Amino acid sequence: MNTKKTLFTTAALGAAYLLKNKNARDKIMEGIQSFTSQVRAKRNS
Repeated sequence: MNTKKTLFTTAALGAAYLLKNKNARDKIMEGIQSFTSQVRAKRNS
């Protein structure tokens, strides 16, 4: 139970940080997009 609470708190703090900081948000989105493109390339080959 305590572990779940800690996990949700960490996720909430991370979300609040991303909402506040545009540079961090853009960096995360770039990483997600490059990861998804790599996964798609592996599926197609």
